Amino acid sequence: MLTDWIPFAIPISTVMIAGSCLWSLGLYLALVSWKNWLIAQLQRWFNFAERSLYTSEAEFERTRPAREAQNLFYASLVSILPFLVFGSLCNWAVEWGLGSSWSISTGLLASMIGAVYALGRQNSHQQN
Repeated sequence: MLTDWIPFAIPISTVMIAGSCLWSLGLYLALVSWKNWLIAQLQRWFNFAERSLYTSEAEFERTRPAREAQNLFYASLVSILPFLVFGSLCNWAVEWGLGSSWSISTGLLASMIGAVYALGRQNSHQQN
């Protein structure tokens, strides 16, 4: 199907995809403060960009709560992309340094470390 449009083959490694996604999940869980900052900045930018679409101030204010909630949702979805890029770079570095057999193992380890860190971070905030 894809070869009908593109005259050359694109090799897709399932090990690379799985390892990159595991690394991305680990980074997403571990870098909570950076994730929250990124979501806030994206939401602010989406709100600013959407303001130019309205000519009436009354219509803009009337639909503000729904639009801001929608922009927060979009911002949280878009915030995944940098983590996918960094996860892919981490996975590529592991494959380059240790070989492809370590790709999923280290990605799984990074995910577990990120999850344990996130749980510990939640417990420390609840105790304070």
